[in-house]
Amino acid sequence: MLRILAAGDEFVGTGLLRDAVRAERGVRPEFTELSLPWPIEPFGPVGNVQEASGTEQQVIDALAGAEVAVTQMAPFTKQVFAAAPGLRLVSVCRGGPINVDLTAATEAGVAVTYAPGRNATAAAEFAVGMILAAMRRISTSSAELLAGDWRGDYYAYDNAGIELEGTTVGLVGYGAIGSRVARVLVAFGARVLVADPYADPSSVAADGAGLVQLDDLLRRSRVVSLHARLTERTRHMIDAAKLDLLPEGAVLVNTARGGLLDYRPLPEGLRSGRLGALALDVYDDEPPPADWPLRNAPNVIATPHLAGASRQTAERAAAIVAAEVGRYARGEALLHVANPEILGQ
Repeated sequence: MLRILAAGDEFVGTGLLRDAVRAERGVRPEFTELSLPWPIEPFGPVGNVQEASGTEQQVIDALAGAEVAVTQMAPFTKQVFAAAPGLRLVSVCRGGPINVDLTAATEAGVAVTYAPGRNATAAAEFAVGMILAAMRRISTSSAELLAGDWRGDYYAYDNAGIELEGTTVGLVGYGAIGSRVARVLVAFGARVLVADPYADPSSVAADGAGLVQLDDLLRRSRVVSLHARLTERTRHMIDAAKLDLLPEGAVLVNTARGGLLDYRPLPEGLRSGRLGALALDVYDDEPPPADWPLRNAPNVIATPHLAGASRQTAERAAAIVAAEVGRYARGEALLHVANPEILGQ
């Protein structure tokens, strides 16, 4: 029997993880279970890891005797690894194991796997929806109408929205999500530019887009959508100086990571008309505080970090981590290892 901790939450549930592992060939599991409160309660830093749910002690108690753990949000810190000497695999069903101390995992001899692309379809579809909503005032005009305000002036030429067809849209980042967004936008008839130092030029061209430098993209794009990973290098990559490069009235969309964008200049940019609209699904602080300056700024669409929230994402995530557990149980090579140096130990 393989002793497994299934630490689920209200999105990728414990039962979903358990059932996916049971469906794997060659796995005879014995489960302990832990249910975490995300997303009903927001994630946050726990110990020395980010974007986690629950406490270190909860995980330590649930891990007793476990060789494998499958989770989305449980914190795996240095303290947790020190308390679980029999642990050998942590399989995290996220695009990156932000809730795992990889250095501590490697020192403890624990392989950590992740689930690239699990939410790519959901996030890409959501981003395109946000682009359309911002360009055509779909959600803001709906909110105004429901509040009793019929905005006929939105049909005036100076206030009318713009179409995707023939519009230049810039995508900052071209991974699994950005590339899907590009293909959808090209189908709409948009001209798509891409800024990503790691993108394959031939793949970008095959998708009907053009690869350019970031400053060039910002100067030429009526709409800019962010899809980059958050690293120390990309933190606040779109700041006041970069925003000044945008054409007057440009639309800015961020459904990737809050830290990519410097939020401080945005309220004034919207009030002055320098920015035509802003669509956000991610924030520096989640949820934003009560005195968040963008609450009173014009032409803002804000959603509570929903881009990846589809049922298929949860099912796909559970299947990806379960497949890694199956490979481990059968003695096969793991596919998506976040700390590959562990493989040489």
